[in-house]
Amino acid sequence: MATRDDTRRRKADGAPTRQQDPEGTRRNILEIASEEFALNGLSGARIDEIAARTRSSKRMIYYYFGDKEGLYLAALENAYRLVREGEAELDTDGLPPVEALRRLVEFTFDHHHQHESFIRMVMIENIHHADYLDRSEVIRQLNVTAIDNIASIYARGVAEAWFRPGLDPVDLHWQISALCFFNVSNRATFSRIFDRDLGSQEAQATLRGQVVDMVLRYVMRADRLDAE
Repeated sequence: MATRDDTRRRKADGAPTRQQDPEGTRRNILEIASEEFALNGLSGARIDEIAARTRSSKRMIYYYFGDKEGLYLAALENAYRLVREGEAELDTDGLPPVEALRRLVEFTFDHHHQHESFIRMVMIENIHHADYLDRSEVIRQLNVTAIDNIASIYARGVAEAWFRPGLDPVDLHWQISALCFFNVSNRATFSRIFDRDLGSQEAQATLRGQVVDMVLRYVMRADRLDAE
């Protein structure tokens, strides 16, 4: 039965005016929604199912995000935000350029491996031809910081004669993303086709080292390849 306090928490139209932990509620909705969208896509995910799995209600979801497309876009933005926040915590500015790039590649590999839902959501958004991503200024700004970070590492490497000049930071970001993304997106098919468990701890450790080595060899000056 609704209490007087419950009534006070709602506006006349039924929308909540105060929650014990509004940010926690929002994070919980985004976490569950991300799993549902990653599993079922935008068209297959159901608000009823998302509400049933959260500490919230269907009405609360609409209150925070407007509609299913608004929730999907917010989940997509949050997925990118988590990647960029993790990169920021690496504090690569204080590292030599080779070590900074190594750390960045290792982080990207590990993050993608540990967050399969992020990979699936990016795959789904590509199915939609990035139409929803295109609406988001948030994602644009988040990825500006990613390019700024890798550009800074690369410029320091060139200035210190470790990296070869003439590379585009966006292309470098693309190469790192491609290697780390493919490790998750195509793991199941490759494992079945070649009868090898590429998701095992041993296989992932080997692949991680190979990805780091490939990226470093791509950017290093020829006379520095054996010096690092």
